[in-house]
Amino acid sequence: MPQINLKKLQAYHTRTFHLPPAKRLSSPSQALTFVNARGFTYFWPIKGIPLPSLWTAVAGDRPVADKHDDPGHITWGWKDDALDKKIWYYGKILRGKATIISLEIAPYFYALSENYGSPEEDYLIAYHEGRLTQASKQVYETLLDNGALNTLDLRKMAKLSNAKDSEFNKALEQLQRDFKILPVGVAQAGAWKYSHIYEIVTRHYPDLSEQARAIKESQARAKLLELYFSMLGAAELRDVNKLFGWGNDVTKKTIAKLVESEKLVMAEHPKLDGEWLTIKDIL
Repeated sequence: MPQINLKKLQAYHTRTFHLPPAKRLSSPSQALTFVNARGFTYFWPIKGIPLPSLWTAVAGDRPVADKHDDPGHITWGWKDDALDKKIWYYGKILRGKATIISLEIAPYFYALSENYGSPEEDYLIAYHEGRLTQASKQVYETLLDNGALNTLDLRKMAKLSNAKDSEFNKALEQLQRDFKILPVGVAQAGAWKYSHIYEIVTRHYPDLSEQARAIKESQARAKLLELYFSMLGAAELRDVNKLFGWGNDVTKKTIAKLVESEKLVMAEHPKLDGEWLTIKDIL
């Protein structure tokens, strides 16, 4: 079995993660180019999940700063300003973490969601089948009936004011991960004068469902894995499972097709155990 070349892998990461000596991103237009070139990225770096992030491309390979005046936090303003611009898709998607997806690739993610073209019915099917919590149902119905709402008003109108914060936040996360709602702006509400405004996905992106309709699930998974490995160069099978959550059998089936088409190669890592896959450039 071929072996991964660690020197080549590090050089590859330097390029795809936009690490020094590359000049750091310094404008919203550069951030958009960065996202579009990769297809999807994290907003913040997530511990234990290797994937490019906007923060790292702007601030360098370091932990997210606690200080609000850190120069790297310029990304926060870029993200907030873009929420209503429809230049990319933003929400808590991969592992429930803040994810930025290019508009070209968003339909591939949507094709893997439990949405079938009827926003007034899909959520009810998911709820009756036990795949949507009661809190998620209340949040979704509130947005469906009232249009976009900031977090404070949404919680109140969904009759979740007395619910635990964790219950309400989990509802927001579940609905975002399944491409049912997304943040579309920021309101000066609450004690911090900062609150996301949420809306139904199909209202904000009315063409997304139709764009995804022609994409088969197998095609969507293959596309996302190709993009993933074009960013990482090499990865362990368990890391793929951790990020996408498709299940081991489905992931292995998708990878097998990519190996068969010679887009991926099974390989050994010179220092780590596990089932590794790589693109040919890293050998």
